[in-house]
Amino acid sequence: MAKGLSYEDGIAAVYGGAILGGGGGGLLEEGLKLVEEIFAAGEPQMVDITELDQEDLVACVAMVGAPSAADQYISNEQLCWSYRSMNNYINQRLKGIITNENGAITTINGWLQSVLLHVPVVDAPCNGRAHPTGIMGSLNLHEQQEYQSVQFYAGGKGDFAVQGFVEGNLHSTAKTARQASILAGGLVGVTRNPVTIDYLQKHGAPNAITMAIELGYCFLNGQTFEEKLAHVLQYLNGVHIVSGAVTNYSLTKENGFDVGELSVGEYHLTFWNEYMTLSKEGQVQSKFPDLIMTFDTEKMMPVPSASIEEGMHVAVIHVDQSNLKLSTTMQNEALLREIDEVIKGVL
Repeated sequence: MAKGLSYEDGIAAVYGGAILGGGGGGLLEEGLKLVEEIFAAGEPQMVDITELDQEDLVACVAMVGAPSAADQYISNEQLCWSYRSMNNYINQRLKGIITNENGAITTINGWLQSVLLHVPVVDAPCNGRAHPTGIMGSLNLHEQQEYQSVQFYAGGKGDFAVQGFVEGNLHSTAKTARQASILAGGLVGVTRNPVTIDYLQKHGAPNAITMAIELGYCFLNGQTFEEKLAHVLQYLNGVHIVSGAVTNYSLTKENGFDVGELSVGEYHLTFWNEYMTLSKEGQVQSKFPDLIMTFDTEKMMPVPSASIEEGMHVAVIHVDQSNLKLSTTMQNEALLREIDEVIKGVL
């Protein structure tokens, strides 16, 4: 049975999602603004994956684009259009919404549609942490030879407004949605890739929304930054790596992604939206999909890669991937190899 989510759950989901975003997954302030919009409209509903039938269909809703894009815009009508269009396309067979990943915004992807369209969110994201590419959030469907990806996308306003539909192999459709986000000013809302509950259980991240909410409450219940960080590390079985001022920070936009690097003390981090590597003295200590995350120690907030500034005082944490709820895509060597090609210039 679907349960109502509270406003407090929404705030916790944003903070927990921001931490699990690992440098990506959207901006904290935008997530908090979205919570206000969601709960002004009503109460979203969430259902456990075990309460649905194995052959029931769900579709993923996602925001595709670069977190730092200045002209991004998506309306409620555009979000609802993409979901309704998908449901019409598959003869009204959708039983729920799933999000693509955990992040400050992405954890609550679909909550507004849940309110506006009276559809439950299923507690089983495509991935329990944030990831850079659409294909990483596509449940390894690209390895299913008979599977055809279907994506409806919409976003932008004025001269930048676009909406459309694409069908084909997952690599082509993901690239099309990414290109549409660039044309739309930086971001589009997408409804994509219907799958059965049976497939989602095997390849997705059941209960990862609950994990984000619980983690968010852990963080928020701390009174000081030290308490907040200790609560996070205890919940995730993580490690505090280093605290200090950010140096050597750079960010460039490449093909709709944020790519860059920064240093804190003796440690060097690279990012491709999300943090990809953590190195010391030229030796890689940790690599995606391990969770590497930064916190602004003065504001006592998780801070993603796109919001880092030179001189900002941050704490860096590391969480081994074994302590996360991850999709099977996070063990797909072909997908992970793409990381090396993107960050080789900043390692």
